[in-house]
Amino acid sequence: MNDRPNDIKRIRPEIPSARVHDQMSSEERFQNETIRPIIKLQSPLLIEVFRNYIAKHKNVFYDLSIQKRTDYIENAIHKDMKFRNGLKGIIIGQFTVEEYLTYIQNSSALNKRMMNITKERLLSNVQLFERPIALTKAS
Repeated sequence: MNDRPNDIKRIRPEIPSARVHDQMSSEERFQNETIRPIIKLQSPLLIEVFRNYIAKHKNVFYDLSIQKRTDYIENAIHKDMKFRNGLKGIIIGQFTVEEYLTYIQNSSALNKRMMNITKERLLSNVQLFERPIALTKAS
């Protein structure tokens, strides 16, 4: 028997700080119940996707200061539509059908929340984006 909705929800990590209460907006509720757990679950994949993005853009990221790296991550997520859409696909692909139907009712506001959380996730892991050893030796 196909139990995809429950299987998907079962593998998501719990986030104790992502509380839900009656006074929340529907967007904030969806963010805390759905988007945050999915982004946490998908974090290793999101990190690898960004590493690939760095490589496809000639590794210039590695020569930047910390502040410029922050700007680079923000620009990649907010301005590069192809990259942004790829990130959205990684996250939306983990929705249940019911969650997707909720998402499409207000996708614009939820996309902003989704990309901001993804940006924060990458920024909090910026130390993982160091020049690979093979590139260092080749330089």
